[in-house]
Amino acid sequence: MRMQALKELAVAAFIVMLGASSASASSTAKAHYGDWLTQEVRHQLVLLPFYSVFDNLEYKVDGSEVTLSGQVTQPVVKIDAGNAVKRIEGVTKVTNNIEVLPVSPMDDQIRRAEFRAIYSEPALQRYAFGPVPPIHIIVKNGHVTLEGVVDTQADKELVYMRANGVPGVFSVTNNLRVESGK
Repeated sequence: MRMQALKELAVAAFIVMLGASSASASSTAKAHYGDWLTQEVRHQLVLLPFYSVFDNLEYKVDGSEVTLSGQVTQPVVKIDAGNAVKRIEGVTKVTNNIEVLPVSPMDDQIRRAEFRAIYSEPALQRYAFGPVPPIHIIVKNGHVTLEGVVDTQADKELVYMRANGVPGVFSVTNNLRVESGK
């Protein structure tokens, strides 16, 4: 009788350990999938054909659901971003909150002037390389917002000074982030 109780207890303990092991493996798999999905969303957005330095695409991954946000100059970029993310394996829902900026010749002129002011600065020219430069220039109704990543605090301040010197700009908001570890 006592031996039977010990066997049942050992079997129960084994089953509990298997369940804990399975739950741990399941949570690890979910974490790996979340990391993979985050990287895949970023990859798909960077590959968009009309995505430019004048667009800002952001995203949030929650399980298998993705929320897109940011600002773009062309409606096709918003549509393409939503479609690209919907095609990623495992994505169950895409919420596309990307804002299409209003058409404005004045804003287009400011965009070009900001680009020249920032990327023609010798200390900042290294940021101009690559398919989509890391400093994004968002212009809406004469107001400029800088988004993206730079290497140092000095670069962040230099970009802000160059952007602030462009004529016809009402304000400049500097949301640039300094890459961690530098």
